[in-house]
Amino acid sequence: METTSIAGQTVTVHRFNTVIVGAGAAGMNCAKKLYEYMSQKGISDAHKRIAIVTAGLPLGASRMSGSDKQTYYKMGTSPEVADSAESFAGSLTAGGCCHGDLALAEGIGSLRGFYNLVEAGVPFPNDAMGTYIGYKTDHDPYERATSAGPKTSKYMSECLETIVRRYGIEIFDHQEAVELLKDNGRIVGLVTLHKKTLSGQTLGIHLFWAENFVLAAGGPGALYETSVYPLGQTGLHGIAFKAGLAAENLTESQFGLASTKFRWNVSGTYMQVIPRMFSTDAEGDNEREFLTDFFPTMSKMATNIFLKGYQWPFDPQRIENLQSSLIDILVYNENLKGRHVFMDFLKNPVGNADMQPFRIEELEPEALEYLKATGAMQKLPIERLAHMNPPAIEIYKEHDIDLYSEPLEIAVCAQHNNGGFAINKWWESSVPHTFVIGEMAGSHGIKRPGGSALNAGQVGAQRVAEYIVHAYGDSVSDLSGDSSNVKKQLSDVIERLGRLKSPNAQKTPGQVIADIQRRMTLYGGHIRSLPAAQSALQRAVALYNDISAAGLKVQTDKALIEAAQAEHLALASVAYLKAVVELLKADSGSRGSHLVLADDGIEIHADVKDPDTGNPLRFKPENPTLRNSILRITMDDSAEDLFACQTVPVRSAPKDRKAFEPAWTDYRHGKIYQ
Repeated sequence: METTSIAGQTVTVHRFNTVIVGAGAAGMNCAKKLYEYMSQKGISDAHKRIAIVTAGLPLGASRMSGSDKQTYYKMGTSPEVADSAESFAGSLTAGGCCHGDLALAEGIGSLRGFYNLVEAGVPFPNDAMGTYIGYKTDHDPYERATSAGPKTSKYMSECLETIVRRYGIEIFDHQEAVELLKDNGRIVGLVTLHKKTLSGQTLGIHLFWAENFVLAAGGPGALYETSVYPLGQTGLHGIAFKAGLAAENLTESQFGLASTKFRWNVSGTYMQVIPRMFSTDAEGDNEREFLTDFFPTMSKMATNIFLKGYQWPFDPQRIENLQSSLIDILVYNENLKGRHVFMDFLKNPVGNADMQPFRIEELEPEALEYLKATGAMQKLPIERLAHMNPPAIEIYKEHDIDLYSEPLEIAVCAQHNNGGFAINKWWESSVPHTFVIGEMAGSHGIKRPGGSALNAGQVGAQRVAEYIVHAYGDSVSDLSGDSSNVKKQLSDVIERLGRLKSPNAQKTPGQVIADIQRRMTLYGGHIRSLPAAQSALQRAVALYNDISAAGLKVQTDKALIEAAQAEHLALASVAYLKAVVELLKADSGSRGSHLVLADDGIEIHADVKDPDTGNPLRFKPENPTLRNSILRITMDDSAEDLFACQTVPVRSAPKDRKAFEPAWTDYRHGKIYQ
């Protein structure tokens, strides 16, 4: 560690071989694997060549998000059912817009990543024979899913962190990333503000030089107002776009029902126990059983509530003919009316006067057989939940919500982004020596099996570490801030931070972030239309340009952190809305987890009205011809809306298979990394 002075600021300088930005399960595993690969090569001080940089060690989706039994999707481990990497890859690519080489790599690396977690101490359940029991999740043709409970990803990141600390790898906490520095076409430095030392005229600037950067900071959760992402998860998307990284499939965010008081997905058992669902007015009065107006029988309604358990993501292909995603639309419809929606585990579903009462034995076969098989035939939902999954109750109790005494408020929330930054089969971005893993990586397509994101993060982390050590080596950066190019960039960053803190600006950072979130939820959420998205994009561009020109109204020095986040989120929102507009202009229709409105489309239901016109809402079906191409977006300062888009073909999975001896020769000579 050293210090230097630039533009009147003291800068603390660090030098490493690889800097990992983000301390979730993917980032921790990448650090672990880097150390192990370097150690295997005989490097005695491997721990000194690796650093983890994070804005908050206990924060982020790995530590603070989940569901009833947060799913880890892997290749099948049942002794009775055969599985293969090709079959696994087929499940990942089935929804379209997913590169085949990435899907195959995730399949091949699946069990390697899973058993790495088992050995690290993650408590995945197995039986007396050592079989890791599976179950079926959404978009899953087999029972490939497993779980360590509601906190699966938390256990993953904590167990991996324990090993990382044992290896002596340094974790730099409280570091807010504000800029990536480039030289000769590569990212060479990361500029951060230390949250604990920023005060007065001292910005607390740290500069991390490295040969390689791994971006592992999760999804852009703070883009949305109605969100199940942990509070404060802003991601690195804004600064990554500025550094020139290309992104793919940004349009494919995933939405679903989640609780709002405590942000948590209400998938799986929460729905399978069939709670009562009702709405109230804004004051909490005038309860209404809003589902009963749309389903002809109690059996049909209750069965669809059950099916939301493993058909949890909102899916426009599950709306027609009274399927489970109609429930998401009806919840959203109640919210548009200013009403609040709740799940009540103390009562079974309740019908209106002309609807028959709830009888569990009258459920449709798929639901009834499941509940019988699990012994969950108790009288009330809370009793069924306690029988099937006690930790699902405990997780709410830990956050001062008692499901035994109060209903759970829910809404349709942003939950995951299947898109992200473009990567090759080694998870390297469009900028050499910069890699992207976890939710920041655009490795998923339009749809994915639930829990496959955790597998993708672990496989990607392992492949990045392997490639860095064997293809790029272990040298530590010898760059300095004295080169004219880098010194100018550093000065520009400091100057821009100074401009952000403008006492004459009209909006505070909090107001700007609220504006971004509202716009993204309304126009880049699960209900979309081209005219509305185009208008939203124009407003997003204007906001970003205004921030760049006039700064933000920052009241305190430490509010500069929020100002930097607001600027980055503003740019990210432009990118996401630009992608939404371009996809809608290509006539994509409703796909993945979003519905595209169209006056000449399919009627959702006669009683689901457009709040603006009063006419029944109609949606455009998916255009499946677009599944074989991917929308790629890159920042372009010269463009009116700041970004350029192009379509790229979906890469297929490699089919070439060499015999053992030539494959062994390639491996011994390092040709696999060429």
